[in-house]
Amino acid sequence: MPFNYKFDKLLAVRERQKEEALDMYNQSVIRFEETANKLYEILKKKEDLESYQSERLVVGLPVLEIRHHQQFVHNLEKTIDHYQKMVINARNQMNYYQDKLMETNTEVKKFEKMKEKSKLQYMAAEKLSEGRQMDDISIQQFMNRVH
Repeated sequence: MPFNYKFDKLLAVRERQKEEALDMYNQSVIRFEETANKLYEILKKKEDLESYQSERLVVGLPVLEIRHHQQFVHNLEKTIDHYQKMVINARNQMNYYQDKLMETNTEVKKFEKMKEKSKLQYMAAEKLSEGRQMDDISIQQFMNRVH
């Protein structure tokens, strides 16, 4: 008789939830990386602009161009602030999905451990039952030989 685990359907549901949590976590990691890369690019652009502006100040720079650069830097700083908030949100979301993944993973492991224990108990009961059947057969054969 094959082993049937009484919580197989529940285990399958938990495994599906685990896969969904893993997918959500992976998507959140990708969003975090993309946002962090955008922030890095903007910070690099600001650094390059400030470096270019300081080089130009040495040789002389018209006031209009200085104002233009200051306005551009100001706009970049607003964009940097925006992306910093987005990175924080993406990190928080990634941490949330990581916690969810760990939680569902723990649930699946609990059910798998319960299934393994149940299977070991089933195997022990089967072995005991087979032993009893063998004893009964031996007794019957002995009784048939005696008579």
